[in-house]
Amino acid sequence: MYGKYRHTVDPKGRLFVPSKLREELGDSFYVTVGLDQYLSVYTEAGWQAMTEKFNALPFSKSQNLRVLFANAVKCEPDKQGRFLIPTDLRQYARLQQDVTFLGQGGHAEIWDSNTYDEIERRTLTPENLAAAMEELGF
Repeated sequence: MYGKYRHTVDPKGRLFVPSKLREELGDSFYVTVGLDQYLSVYTEAGWQAMTEKFNALPFSKSQNLRVLFANAVKCEPDKQGRFLIPTDLRQYARLQQDVTFLGQGGHAEIWDSNTYDEIERRTLTPENLAAAMEELGF
């Protein structure tokens, strides 16, 4: 998954899946909390792989992932491509109305647009891009 897509959350808490991501996400997908007050979106296969890794962890290490699974919801978009984001997840990510979907390789992220715009403004520099490319071996 890749790209940046702008959408709005409707008054009922529903959000359109960007058409470019609909096919990749499939008929159902999982949404949970992300690291920096955004939401992470996983395909069925991606969520299954994460669950298998979680189940393989020793109990003492799995406790750190408790909130990830406790806050996960399975989403099935309606015929118009909308899905409901539960209130607690919208509050966690501070989603009001304008949101930004980001494709992130094997998963997607949902950000409050103002928050993401500020992060991109601070981090989209030639130096940071060069460091990222170097990290990837280019």
